Amino acid sequence: MAVLTKKQKDAVSKYDSTKKYSLKETCALIKEISNAKFDASVDVAIRLGVDPRKANQMVRGTVSLPHGTGKDTKVLVLCTPDKEEEAKAAGADYVGLDEYVDKIKGGWTDIDVIITMPSVMGKVGALGRILGPRGLMPNPKTGTVTMEIGKAVTEVKAGKIDFKVDKYGIIHASVGKVSFDASKLFENSSELIQTIIKLKPAASKGTYVKSVFMSSTMSPSVSIDEKSI
Repeated sequence: MAVLTKKQKDAVSKYDSTKKYSLKETCALIKEISNAKFDASVDVAIRLGVDPRKANQMVRGTVSLPHGTGKDTKVLVLCTPDKEEEAKAAGADYVGLDEYVDKIKGGWTDIDVIITMPSVMGKVGALGRILGPRGLMPNPKTGTVTMEIGKAVTEVKAGKIDFKVDKYGIIHASVGKVSFDASKLFENSSELIQTIIKLKPAASKGTYVKSVFMSSTMSPSVSIDEKSI
């Protein structure tokens, strides 16, 4: 059996691991039990009653968190020259096309989001084997393949995130930082969860939201009462 450190013992002593807390209580509790020396991310894991192997039960989408993620999201825009100034004005970190396609082919993926336009998807599509496994492949469904380049960059920089159920039926997403007020964590989490609830597939039968947990980097996870959401 693993031996708990002093910090871990202190965190565990502050809550009941067998109890389910309301979402509002959990947001306050996470701040108390987070002992990392850095500004840890706060993450939510939602287990859904869907079979992601079936196309009609796939759950994916985007949500704009009211208070952002607290993370400086690095955005690459792959576009034609006429859209470059629009992308730069909106705050994109990297803007271009062929030179960045070549860099990615060489293994460079030091970015968080890629935004592109329909007319260059032929070149971007060839990067699928590299970008796909890293969750970086642009997709019209998440708003990252669009002619409104400036708007897309602004939304991502402001806290728009995309989510997708994994093969185990779980959605993982970051909803802020430990330094956020509990009220901001609550509002971000609520926005994410309500968006996922609205996306319930018609083919999903039985209980849709099976469990919800919140944790910060290096902290224990706290179980959230599904009724509170």
